[in-house]
Amino acid sequence: MEILSELFDMTAFGEITYQTIIMWLISFVLLYLGIKKGFEPLLLIPIAFGILLANFPGAGMGIIDPKEIQLDGHRYKNLFEIAYEYGIMNYLYYALIKTGLLPSIIFMGVGALTDFGPMLRNLKLSMFGAAAQIGIFSILLGAVYFGFTPKEAASLGIIGGADGPTAIYTTIKLAPHLLGPIAIAAYSYMALVPIIIPMVANILISKKEFAINMREMEKSFPAKRKIKNMKTAKIIFPIALGTLTAVLVPSSVPLLGMLLFGNLVKEVGSSTKRLSDTIQGSIMNTATIFLGLTVGATMTSEVFLTAKTIGIVVGGFVAFAISIAGGIIAVKIYNLFNKKKINPLIGATGLSAVPMASRVANEMALKYDPKNHILQYCMASNISGVIGSAVAAGVLISFLL
Repeated sequence: MEILSELFDMTAFGEITYQTIIMWLISFVLLYLGIKKGFEPLLLIPIAFGILLANFPGAGMGIIDPKEIQLDGHRYKNLFEIAYEYGIMNYLYYALIKTGLLPSIIFMGVGALTDFGPMLRNLKLSMFGAAAQIGIFSILLGAVYFGFTPKEAASLGIIGGADGPTAIYTTIKLAPHLLGPIAIAAYSYMALVPIIIPMVANILISKKEFAINMREMEKSFPAKRKIKNMKTAKIIFPIALGTLTAVLVPSSVPLLGMLLFGNLVKEVGSSTKRLSDTIQGSIMNTATIFLGLTVGATMTSEVFLTAKTIGIVVGGFVAFAISIAGGIIAVKIYNLFNKKKINPLIGATGLSAVPMASRVANEMALKYDPKNHILQYCMASNISGVIGSAVAAGVLISFLL
């Protein structure tokens, strides 16, 4: 009996609680959505498995409260002490996530995958990417009203930008204790873009507006000026925008600066192709793996099973919907004062979820008119939404940090 008792104590059966089982079920559901349904699998699968690792009793893989490693004078234990005392996952979290390193690296990879050409050809449409950021600031105010601190509210509101790395980076800076729930909400709603955009669009857009053909509008009202040398414009744009942003919103540079650097390396061409390929490939893939696992590991039952988590899930959805509605309404207002009409679906793509939002809007337009291909116009608004969400995050960090 003593041997059996010692064998039982060696297992984790005695430490399994109903909270543990709930977190396992959440992990299994997210794994199912990532594997079977294909919802953002590159990040949802690592996050889900990170949740599982963090909630294995006795494994020591959950991320600890920063107060446990904080020393006097706002200092922390060094990484070797953290690794020895709290395990490898905490080492990765405090070395790669807490410093803000991985979100910036992922933004660099996104930049290397992004083509600013559609936005440069249709600069007028980029203003709808700015209009779509209304969801961020609306939910910020609402969350403060419901009891969130300003820093927590800003981290919740940034979900409305529909950009996972931006949400993670902002939360790291302002409310790191909410990182797990906010990351899950951000990436889950990004995966649900094919459902959320049609839901909001069908409420706000009429059949006549759905059928606005952008190519016919271009023929009827041709642009007075066109960019003659697009390659040169694409090279100058990230340099110019990076310089301007650094002066106006310096706190956005860690994200936007890396995005623009990645894009510049891609646009230069053959002389930097090796750098571009490395950024898009091994660097971004490695960063994605560690980001997902460590963010998932923050979601222990003590952190996740709270009333604030429910507020984050609800608030994140509302922020997402308001951002889509803000872009649509901005287009409708524009159309009141201009002969050259714009399809409101382009405004719906003003949030950052590139290129999924543009594909969804294009498919909706084709249902009303099989010849109405609006993908390139949607991408103009969509790409500007990436820039807009990064700038919004910088503004929030500047005011609240």
